[in-house]
Amino acid sequence: MGYKHVLVAVDLSKSSQAVIEKAIMQADNSSSKLSFVYVDVDRIVMEAKEEQELERRLQELADKCLYPVNETMVVIGDLHIKLSGIVKKEGIDLVVCGHHHYLLSRFFSSIPKVVNEVEADLLIVYLDE
Repeated sequence: MGYKHVLVAVDLSKSSQAVIEKAIMQADNSSSKLSFVYVDVDRIVMEAKEEQELERRLQELADKCLYPVNETMVVIGDLHIKLSGIVKKEGIDLVVCGHHHYLLSRFFSSIPKVVNEVEADLLIVYLDE
């Protein structure tokens, strides 16, 4: 089964590269469009200067890819709600995101909400750091 549009949710940490590499493998298999998103879950409002810096960092990740990135997005809000909206609006059929196995992530992980909200295939990349 080939995908038409792959969305990569990154947190802009060093582990984002592992998530991106997995997404590129999926996208490359079917010559899919590839888009990146950073969802800031800690803010309600973002100043223009802060948004520009996040967009710059996200574009920097995109520029390092050996696969063309269709679009980069910086959004504010709950991860599962924002991803669900982007999936519907952009026709995404695969969402790739990472998950750390920390003790706190067992109690506060956003992955169960993403699984229940997003209407697309999901690839959750285990991040061991």
